[in-house]
Parts: sequence; structure tokens; C-alpha cells
Amino acid sequence: MSFLEHLEELRWHIIRSVLAIFLFMIIAFIFKSFIFDTIILAPKSPDFITSKLLCRFGHFLNEKFDAESFSALCLNTKPLQLINIKMSGQLTTHIAVAMVAGVILAFPVILWEFWQFFKPALHSNEARYAQGAVMAASLLFFTGVLFGYFILSPLSFHFLGSYEISPEVTNQINVRSYIGTLSSLCLATGAIFELPILAFFLTKIGLVTPAFLRKYRKHAIVVIFILSAIITPPDVFSQTLVSIPLLILYEVSIVISGRVMKKKEKAHDEFMKD
Repeated sequence: MSFLEHLEELRWHIIRSVLAIFLFMIIAFIFKSFIFDTIILAPKSPDFITSKLLCRFGHFLNEKFDAESFSALCLNTKPLQLINIKMSGQLTTHIAVAMVAGVILAFPVILWEFWQFFKPALHSNEARYAQGAVMAASLLFFTGVLFGYFILSPLSFHFLGSYEISPEVTNQINVRSYIGTLSSLCLATGAIFELPILAFFLTKIGLVTPAFLRKYRKHAIVVIFILSAIITPPDVFSQTLVSIPLLILYEVSIVISGRVMKKKEKAHDEFMKD
């Protein structure tokens, strides 16, 4: 294929990706009640599944240790009251949320389209590994989004919604601010959970080795705890809750990097023998 033919092929992959986003955006727009009442507004409620489980765990600890200090695990006992301050605010919020939902739901389709574009340039074994990487990237991204939604969001809303500089100041949270915080948390954790995929490709191109990752493990632990402190409320429980999966992902990245290096060394040895 010529350069212009490649551009034409890429254009159609981009068009199909945009159409997928637009289709999921329309679906999200139609199911407004489910998107907002059941999904977006749920993490601020004490009836949210994470809040209920933590509250039950807190009551269990109180009974076990005959204390009341663990009642703090009951989150969002006073749900946030959201307001809209613009005439067209709720309509524009509805459209913006539908767009974000369209991108998230169409993420596997977007990856698949770009995979189809690059696939002809790969050898059969490379194509097999790359296809697995596309599936793994989608799975990790959605796992990260769910982690941000079910774990980080209720903790963050509980802390930020109840924090006050003075009893004279009342929190009146704009709905756009609430949704922006929720979206940022979910998308950020979705991106962070791509760490093993990043390690895979960086190892493939020779920028990272398992020895390098092991050498700087202690530095990575410090960075992970700092990152956890930034994206969570300032309490040890929340930071530890976020740090554990990130540490696991780092260790998984070391394992993946090691496997890639072994395959590269094996391929090099076979090439030298030939």
C-alpha cells in the first residue's frame, strides 16, 4: 500500500471509532435516569455498596474491640446536596456525561480498530502477542475505572464533602464539580492500571528491564504512596487501600518484563545459532 492508501485506511478506522463513541453516547443520553441516579450519583449515598460494607465492617470492629472509634468507617452519612447554578447547566451536564460515557464504553472498540490498522505490519507471532495486549489493556482499564468508582469515589466524597474550614461556611457542591471529580478519579485509575502494559512495551523496545524495575522498587513504593496520598483523602486507611493494588501492579509489571526479556534472549540465541 502507498502512503496515501495507508492514510485512507487509517481514516476509516478513525471514522469507525468516532461512530462507536457517538453510538454509545446516544445510548448513554437516552438512559439518563440509569446513568445519573443509579451510577453517577450513587457513590455519594450511604446506601452505596462500598459505604454499606465499610459501615458493617466498622460495626463488627466496634463489637469485637468494644470501641466506637471504627464508626468512622460509615461513609457519607450526610449525602452531598448538589446544586445547578446555570440555566442550561443540567442540559450541558447531560451531554458532557454522555460523551464521557461514550468514550469509556467505546474504549475496546477504539483499541480494536487501531489494532486492525497495525496488524498487517506485524509477523504472526507479534500479532498474537499484540492481540493479547489489546485485550489485557481493555481489561486493566475497566478494572481501574471500577476501582476508582467503587473504592476511591465514596472515600473522596466523604472526606471532601464533610471537610469544613468553619461551621459558618456551608458546602454547596455544583453538580459539574461533583461529576468532574468522579470522572477524574475513574479515568486516572483506569490509566494507572495500564502499568503492566506500559512495562510490556517499554521492555520490548529495550527501555526497561526487570533488573531496572527491581533496582528501583523502593523508589517506586515511595512514589506509589505519594500518589495515593494525592488522589485519596488524607487518612492511612484510604491511602493503604489504594496503595495495595498499585504495588501488586508494579510486581506484575516486573514479572511481565522478565518474561519479555527471556523471550528476547531466546530469540537472540536462536538467531546467533542460525
